[in-house]
Amino acid sequence: MSISLYDVTIPVLIRGLRNLSTILEKAEGHAASRKVDPAVFAQLRLFPDMHPLARQVQIACDTAKGAAARLAGIDVPKHEDVEVGLADLRARIGKTLEFIGTVTAAQLDGAERRAIEIKFPSATWRFDGLAYVTDFVLPNFFFHESMVYALLRKGGVAIGKGDFLGDIQ
Repeated sequence: MSISLYDVTIPVLIRGLRNLSTILEKAEGHAASRKVDPAVFAQLRLFPDMHPLARQVQIACDTAKGAAARLAGIDVPKHEDVEVGLADLRARIGKTLEFIGTVTAAQLDGAERRAIEIKFPSATWRFDGLAYVTDFVLPNFFFHESMVYALLRKGGVAIGKGDFLGDIQ
């Protein structure tokens, strides 16, 4: 049995985004039970020069939708970075999941060889599809997801490794 690039990308990103939404939901419950404005959590950061939690979620979503689109050879949808609270961030995750859910395995046939180019203000990165997934997408996605987890733990939210991993089949 062979494994497709779709199998190791789209379902993995969907699961990670669902888990991320679940831990944000737990943070909302934590904030409500302690009568804390949930927007406080969205601005948490481990150190002044790092992105706050809200940006970590936005980047995780951007990485996931960008991967789905680029691998499928379609335009990456634009999501404005306007979220200020946890509910807003969960809505962004929902939009991202909705988009990723439209990408089919057939669209990723041969994507491991597709040329992928990402332009940043200071550099342009070029990959083939497989290197894009293994060297950028998955490490970047899980980095930002783990930062959200760490920030919420720092904020006192009762979540654990099981929340990060989600249901294990």
